[in-house]
Amino acid sequence: MLSAKPVRLNTPDNMKILFFGDIIGAPGRKALAKILPAWREKYSPDLAVANGENIAHGKGVTERTFQELLAAGVDAVTSGNHIWRHKEAISLLENKKLPLLRPYNFPPSLPGRGFLELEAGVSRVLIINLIGRVFMYSHYDDPFRAADEILRERHLNGSDDEAAEKYGAIIVDWHAEATSEKAALGWYLDGRVSAVLGTHTHVPTADAKILPKGTAFVSDVGMVGPENSIIGVEREPILEGFLKQIKVKADVASGPVEVNAVLVEIDFKTGLAVKIERLRETGVVAD
Repeated sequence: MLSAKPVRLNTPDNMKILFFGDIIGAPGRKALAKILPAWREKYSPDLAVANGENIAHGKGVTERTFQELLAAGVDAVTSGNHIWRHKEAISLLENKKLPLLRPYNFPPSLPGRGFLELEAGVSRVLIINLIGRVFMYSHYDDPFRAADEILRERHLNGSDDEAAEKYGAIIVDWHAEATSEKAALGWYLDGRVSAVLGTHTHVPTADAKILPKGTAFVSDVGMVGPENSIIGVEREPILEGFLKQIKVKADVASGPVEVNAVLVEIDFKTGLAVKIERLRETGVVAD
């Protein structure tokens, strides 16, 4: 359990984590590259994290698209169910020098890792990637038990105060479909991690808050992708699929991009969040 000591805003003891939701294809990558430098200057985050499972033409990760995110200033890239779309993702995940994660509760025989330690300011941050099971196509391992396992492995079970202060922040990318499942994990981890931040649905939710024991939570951060679209892809094929009940292929849409992120402020002496702010900018022209 993280320590519930009193916290104060805007002190040297606080760190800021800027977290972007699902980046959709080239429009999302270009918009991120355009807006991240400006937001770094405006908000002064200690760390920038982005979900990149859709960066390669809407699904998956490639070497080139992954390097674009790093060049844009992203410090760590999380993912989800589409991470395996391109074969080269395997070599990227196997390279432990790269800050790329796949959900921890995938089968353990798969390549890659589900958590990552990074330096942020004067402290260390643990980033965890988990995937949900409700309304998902595959049968993943229990994300609740997976979270317990990671915290136990990192000696963060509340029995060792010295170990519990190992990280200034613990951030969970919670890649899930159902808002009920998302909320459940947030409450389950309240006070044990700094933030549980939902991804996957591409639609930003209005429930960003600090839970009673100090964990920042939002059901879904939202996407960085074309705003005149259906969750990032062309509207017409999707409409045809609904109207005719047939399988369709839809490409990433074009046009102005909406950028969705959250800025989480954390007292790194307690590991608890003191503020979560939803950031949203529409009409971003990234060509």
